[in-house]
Amino acid sequence: MQLTDQNTFTLQGINPVQLLEQYGSPLYVYDGATIRRKVNELQHAFSGINMKIKYACKANTNLSVLKLMRSIGVELDAVSPGELEMGKLAGYSGNQITFTPSGVPFEEVKAAVEAGSIVNIDSIPLLEWFGKTYGNTKPCMIRIKPNVAAGGNIKIMTAHADSKFGISVLLLDRIKEVVAKYDIKIIGLHQHTGSDIKDAEPFLQVADILFEAAKQFPDLEILDLGGGFKVSYLPGDAVTDMELLGNKISERFKTFCNEYGRELQLWFEPGKFLVSEAGYLLVKTTVVKEDPARNFVHVDSGLNHLIRPMMYGSYHHILNLSNPAGESKPYNVVGYICETDTFATDRNLPEVRPGDVLAFLNAGAYGLTMSSNYNTRLRPAEILIDNGAAKLVRRRETLEDLLRTQIEI
Repeated sequence: MQLTDQNTFTLQGINPVQLLEQYGSPLYVYDGATIRRKVNELQHAFSGINMKIKYACKANTNLSVLKLMRSIGVELDAVSPGELEMGKLAGYSGNQITFTPSGVPFEEVKAAVEAGSIVNIDSIPLLEWFGKTYGNTKPCMIRIKPNVAAGGNIKIMTAHADSKFGISVLLLDRIKEVVAKYDIKIIGLHQHTGSDIKDAEPFLQVADILFEAAKQFPDLEILDLGGGFKVSYLPGDAVTDMELLGNKISERFKTFCNEYGRELQLWFEPGKFLVSEAGYLLVKTTVVKEDPARNFVHVDSGLNHLIRPMMYGSYHHILNLSNPAGESKPYNVVGYICETDTFATDRNLPEVRPGDVLAFLNAGAYGLTMSSNYNTRLRPAEILIDNGAAKLVRRRETLEDLLRTQIEI
């Protein structure tokens, strides 16, 4: 992202407003240079150890984004058969895709195993089924729930005691009993703490728990600490100090490997961290409504395209690309859905006029992947800018797309 001397917002020298004029509004735009930068940042932070990045592709499954990830050496973490298939379509082999389900039918796990993926076992019943089905003929990992609460809010915390994810570390003896009973081949332990974790301490806390649990399994090859690194939501926002975190975790990981007797591979599964800052949702203002209580800016999008502010209370910085030097005024920025779909409340923006183009920042993660056709609205197109070129990577939906699976009677 750049602001020129004329205060014009550009991505790799390309003006997003011109993209909106060409491809229509609303429009998702992704900056490949930002994705590359975030991958490099993580690689640099853990350069002293044997580390692998597994992109949590639920954040953004556009095939062109997945292909970009593959081209820079990032593998995948999938949570569904659909994501697994998308990864394969993007050129990944099955063994480059980790399958991390949550209470799914056993048939989905079987399909992932047959595709060559390593499965993260998330429950005792699944561990029992896996042992009965495969014995020691197929490797797997176990997702441990460390009972640590950390993250932006309760909806995105995944490691606390009340979370549905993983097998509680308090059940370690039961895990070992099932593993021994079926001689299951455990090659890794996994955990994922949550999202938007700023401080290093929660990562270190869960790392220590995972390292201690790992001592109970003699044949490990992998320890997976998940993701959850905090991204920047507004100028000057506090983020995870990746260099500090990398140094501290790397030091403890090396100590663990020495105690364990051999070097293991350390995995991370960032999703939002890699793609959030790369994404922009461009919208057009339809109505500016002055009300005695509030000034409302209505835009041609809503919770059907970006539900995170309504679902999580997430903050998305907003730019007025059409009038960046206008007088600052407070607005409620709202969508066109027949629900309360407020993007921002009392947000100071340069004066917004009907027809102005606004940009929602940090929209690269959980935007289109969480979108819907509510109110029979169509999903927007997607553009990827990489190496200075803007390419259409998903066309805008049509009514025919919505009707294709319906059957008239």
